Amino acid sequence: MSKTAFLFPGQGSQFAGMGKSLADVYPVAMRVFEEADDALGESLSRLCWEGPDEDLKKTENTQPAILTVSVAAFRVLTEKGVAADYVAGHSLGEYSALVAAGALPFAEAVRIVRNRGRYMQEAVPQGVGAMSAILRLPGGKLDEILAAAAQGEVVSAANLNSPDQIVIAGHAAAVARAGELAKAAGAKRVVPLPVSAPFHCALMQPAQQRLAADLDAASFTDLAVPLVNNWQAREIRSAADARQGLFEQVPNPVRWVETVRYLAARGVTRAIEVGPGAVLSGLVRSIEPGIECRKFGEAADREKLG
Repeated sequence: MSKTAFLFPGQGSQFAGMGKSLADVYPVAMRVFEEADDALGESLSRLCWEGPDEDLKKTENTQPAILTVSVAAFRVLTEKGVAADYVAGHSLGEYSALVAAGALPFAEAVRIVRNRGRYMQEAVPQGVGAMSAILRLPGGKLDEILAAAAQGEVVSAANLNSPDQIVIAGHAAAVARAGELAKAAGAKRVVPLPVSAPFHCALMQPAQQRLAADLDAASFTDLAVPLVNNWQAREIRSAADARQGLFEQVPNPVRWVETVRYLAARGVTRAIEVGPGAVLSGLVRSIEPGIECRKFGEAADREKLG
């Protein structure tokens, strides 16, 4: 029997106007935006719907904004009777996935990710860290390149996004050295990313330690739907594993290729990207072409779900 996975996007999928059509058409979505505004004591909904982009791109705003749009979209799907056999999320998206799985109350999640964004932003001074995407690096070259580029600094894989796309993070100079070595080793392109901090590397350990108190205080419960986590690309169902996974993902890579392959091996043939953008749909197609990908982040997407 074929199975469906809900996939929730992470940072980088945001845009001004996101979620507005959902709130306009579906009262259940509007209630999510109202809940986020109440939880934060400010109008996050207006930031999602109107921008400006400069404010929306700030990590401490981006994270709760994407979470809110994703949960609003999920609530609409639930109201329409569309259900998932598995959930997964890319980095920040794991919080959305846990809300969808019933493991974390939305109001708590939105407050945690607001702090998470702030902690990540403050962990590394501006300009000290960097991230780059390496496209089509020949297999077996990455570890050797990272070891040669480090020279006593931090540089490591941050997002294992697809067979053709690896994102690296660390000290700016080390990331630049790794990029040059990757090009010399046959990578098609190396693209520096316009991010405010080097996510998912050891430089995020101060953020991880600050986040621990927020996670320990949160009301996690066991999952109603299994989640495949970022940290280990492993299926989890318990509250303890959910909390531990969110703690461990901060300085460790997002294992997205393994996550999608795990889902395919468990019989998932349909994936719905729940939230803004369509980044994950493209990655899934390149990892497992046999999985049919749809997206649901705006009211007009409902007709395309079938």
